[in-house]
Amino acid sequence: MLMQDSNSFGTVTPQVARFDTPLHLKSGAVLDSYELVYETYGELNAARSNAVLICHALSGNHHLAGFYDDNPKSAGWWNNMIGPGKSIDTQKFFVIGVNNLGGCHGSTGPASIDARSGKCYGPNFPVVTVEDWIQTQVRLADYLGIDQFAAVAGGSLGGMQALQWTLDFPERVRHALVIAAAAKLTAQNIAFNDVARQAIITDPDFHGGDYYSHGVIPRRGLRLARMLGHITYLSDDSMAAKFGRELRNGTLAFGYEVEFEIESYLRYQGDKFASQFDANTYLLMTKALDYFDPAFPHNNDLSAAFRFAKTNFLVLSFTTDWRFSPERSRAIVRALLDNELNVSYAEITSSHGHDSFLMEDRHYHRLVRAYMDNIVV
Repeated sequence: MLMQDSNSFGTVTPQVARFDTPLHLKSGAVLDSYELVYETYGELNAARSNAVLICHALSGNHHLAGFYDDNPKSAGWWNNMIGPGKSIDTQKFFVIGVNNLGGCHGSTGPASIDARSGKCYGPNFPVVTVEDWIQTQVRLADYLGIDQFAAVAGGSLGGMQALQWTLDFPERVRHALVIAAAAKLTAQNIAFNDVARQAIITDPDFHGGDYYSHGVIPRRGLRLARMLGHITYLSDDSMAAKFGRELRNGTLAFGYEVEFEIESYLRYQGDKFASQFDANTYLLMTKALDYFDPAFPHNNDLSAAFRFAKTNFLVLSFTTDWRFSPERSRAIVRALLDNELNVSYAEITSSHGHDSFLMEDRHYHRLVRAYMDNIVV
């Protein structure tokens, strides 16, 4: 059931934080300096104890809620969740959204200029991991004068970052909201990501990742990657309810152009994404997903990985999410309970598949609200 949207946060303005201390990445590469674009919502209290960091998923960014002055249709990607009186209440919390390193919405990434060459980084931008992102987010917290987050939250890849926070900096986060996430990708998920990457890399306009200097973008590959990804974000039920086998023009055309409504929808989503997202960033984000596996250094023992965690957890999954299925969330819960950590878990009935974490489901939003209301700041 959809819930009626309450008042939006209003107009927001992105900010930029520059860091000139070299960043040593997990790959061994070093970035001498970089910038992070971020947005904030609400006010940091005098005790600096009410900060909440929201981590974004693969195609997300720093723009969580509210609108930009020049675009009344520019609602943030979690506008239904964050704002005055909403589940993550900006009258109580100081909420921060950041575009991750390697992104394409203002933070330093492949499309940024490399000071050493005077050209775009392109394929020379180093591979980044979830652990690397946490290091940059810690620096942003220091920049903003925040010693400890009241909560770190995110869905999908954002939920993985919330998990990593509790492992790398257990003293700096009191609560973690891990939504529609997993402790590692399955072989099937890695396969989906690789097919998407191959669609981009084999596009003739990719030019080995240096398409910027050629004045083109690998639109066909990026479009196909998004179409494939989008299928995995939806459920069979939601696709059947929304599109079924409806024909666009009512009759069969006996050809290879768009005939079914689902074809039209996927091509629209692919075209839209290809005009808004950077292909090299897509490659980086999917690799960060593939590499995330906190149990690996502990002989694949997830319980051992959480041995030093101290955070309180809310873990949420959705019944029709087959990309990050409820079983993946239950595995996280078992590992947390093995370490006698405080954890609340809910498996939410939803027909929207993996995208459920973005939807305005009343039960889902009430669960998040109840949990956030109980956080003492």
